[in-house]
Amino acid sequence: MKNIQMKKPILLLFVIALLSVSCNDFLDVNDNPNNPAISTPSLTLPVAQQSFAALNARTMTYLGNFLVVNWATPSNWSANQIYCRYNFTSADFATIFETSYSDIFKNLTYVENYEDPTGAVDYSNYKAISKIIKGFQYQLLVDLYGDIPYSEANLRGDNTTPAYDDAETVYKSVIDDLAAAVDLIQNAPDNAEDPGSQDIIFGGNMDHWIEFANTIKLRMLVRLSNTGQDSYITTQIASINANGGGYITSDVVANPGYTSSANLQNPFWDYFRQPTTGNQTDRGDYTVAAEYGINFLNANNDPRVEYLYAASSTGGNYKGAPQITTLPGTGYTSNDLAKVGPGLLKSADQDQVIMSLSEALFIQAEATTTARGYLPGGDAAAQALYESAIEESFVALGVTDAVTEAQAYYDQDIANITWDSSPNKIEAIMTQKWIALNGTSSIESWIDLTRTGYPSGLPIPVESGGVRPLRLLYPASEVARNSANVPAQTQDAVFTNAPFWK
Repeated sequence: MKNIQMKKPILLLFVIALLSVSCNDFLDVNDNPNNPAISTPSLTLPVAQQSFAALNARTMTYLGNFLVVNWATPSNWSANQIYCRYNFTSADFATIFETSYSDIFKNLTYVENYEDPTGAVDYSNYKAISKIIKGFQYQLLVDLYGDIPYSEANLRGDNTTPAYDDAETVYKSVIDDLAAAVDLIQNAPDNAEDPGSQDIIFGGNMDHWIEFANTIKLRMLVRLSNTGQDSYITTQIASINANGGGYITSDVVANPGYTSSANLQNPFWDYFRQPTTGNQTDRGDYTVAAEYGINFLNANNDPRVEYLYAASSTGGNYKGAPQITTLPGTGYTSNDLAKVGPGLLKSADQDQVIMSLSEALFIQAEATTTARGYLPGGDAAAQALYESAIEESFVALGVTDAVTEAQAYYDQDIANITWDSSPNKIEAIMTQKWIALNGTSSIESWIDLTRTGYPSGLPIPVESGGVRPLRLLYPASEVARNSANVPAQTQDAVFTNAPFWK
């Protein structure tokens, strides 16, 4: 697996550039670069990208890991009780909605709309990158909330109460925008500005941005598989094939130059480890392995267990806790349980994964199965993609002799592990995708679970009444400022308002 890496001199230039935007550290997005008159796309884009990476690394990944039963809370902590009761309110996870609009989209829209006053510089590449990141984030917002502001969004003072667009309409508009972004790149004029080191994801490599756009688009099209729109899906996939850009061939990661210093750490690492010392944060102590997830790995001889989880500090065991409300003094404490592992928490300067190659291969595998038939090759080709996806998961976690270990793993005669032993190929793909996205894009596992019902058998905490959430509630802040447009919602909407594609 090849990650896109930037050289240190380029990183230094990036740090200097961002320091010119903010009077604080280079990852601080509180001082919005849209406000200064001197801001340009080269100053604004990396700030938007960092905010985008951080939101997906923290709130969205954390939520996803609890909803698909990868993580739990030990008995010596009262934190996180919401995850075993599922009593989500409009006060919960508001950061997902708010940061998307007030920060990420705001900055990216500035980049999209910017025109060089001298006319000497063309910013087509910057505009395309902005469209692609927006597409990624809009897709997630539709999946998590349903109808959202789109056509009237991001107008700032011109419209502070945007209308809400139909979820399916937004999806198809985003798919069109992704195609437009590819067209922008492929037809950029000779004087188009090279983002270079200001692009903290691909370092200005526009071919990789085309691959990423195509992969996001394929993910969205596969998500429509239950809607009876196979003709639309195959037509759109044909347009991907026509642009010739292909799909990602390495992990998509962001790294503006993370270090161990305060406010400069990788955002996922920062959730669990303190600056400089690397000591455990409170979150690092009260986030432990879920009993179901860790037992599934152990029961199926999966060596990734030692990389996805860190052995307990007392006894060195790989033991998890059930996702239930546990009274203090009962059950297992944080010292008795496995925690977030070394394959996920590598170092303060680690790359932040946006989309893994493993995920992309699983998406292609699903699209290729006979059950879907969107890509050519049938189940034989899907098997090769499925097995490659598992191998890439082992590689990404740093498993010793990763490919050999992966092959030994998926050669076991066990359903949903070995392809030939799996009668339901979609279930096998979703099960293995769930394992591969543990700790990274786990919010996608929750969305896949809602869409397909797989992986099957995931326990539902008794405190929730035996039902699992299907969506989030619009935040109270949005309801207050845009009450005329926010769709009506009640607490029950969390469990009853399924996404349009379900």
